[in-house]
Amino acid sequence: MIITKEQYDIETPTGIMRTYVYRPDVDGQFPSIIFYSEIFQQTAPIARSAAIMASHGFVVLVPEVFHELNPIGTVLGYDDAGKDKGNQDKWAKPLEHHDSDTQALVDFIEQQNYCSTKIGAMGVCIGGHLAYRAALNKNIKAASCLYATDIHSNTLPCADGNDTFTRTKDIQGELQMIWGKQDPHVPDEGRMKIHLNLIENKNNFSWHEFNAQHAFMRDEGERYDAALALKVYSMAVDFFNRTLAR
Repeated sequence: MIITKEQYDIETPTGIMRTYVYRPDVDGQFPSIIFYSEIFQQTAPIARSAAIMASHGFVVLVPEVFHELNPIGTVLGYDDAGKDKGNQDKWAKPLEHHDSDTQALVDFIEQQNYCSTKIGAMGVCIGGHLAYRAALNKNIKAASCLYATDIHSNTLPCADGNDTFTRTKDIQGELQMIWGKQDPHVPDEGRMKIHLNLIENKNNFSWHEFNAQHAFMRDEGERYDAALALKVYSMAVDFFNRTLAR
């Protein structure tokens, strides 16, 4: 499916959020996926991931997740300087601000004539956490969370009792959890902690672990696993086709 790319500057309670929209280049209404990036914001690999999902018949929105903390259009490099700045931003932005960003994106989607009423979320790394977190919003029907960091460790700033691990009990949508077993950022004990929490809270979820490193979906760098990435894209497409059926 041929797609088109647009960009919008969306107002949020904490400032303007540049958002890139990838969508089918045909008339009609399509389900939406909010695609949350890594700490580096919309890099070339993230843009390609969004385009892949959009080409399967989804409207894919990629927000700048740290818009309050950087000039509009900021893309951090996959290097030590970019990693340091991205982690600094991660620890500076409260989860509550991510929540209001998600609501602003939902409001935007509801105003577009090319979007249906069905909305999902997807993300990688911290974006996997934010996709999981987005499922707290009643409008998010499904979330595909790829190697989601900082859920088990509760290291992101928030009000007491409002951390994502504790709030898991409030998630109503279906979750697709995807992990690399060689991921040092979410080790065995961290994944087990999340898994048991989902079971205890009777969440609707599927669980998938692969022999892979952190960021195995990123098509730059030595950790990229192309065969596995293809499989996971297919899994995500099937997941959203089912949960966001038109």
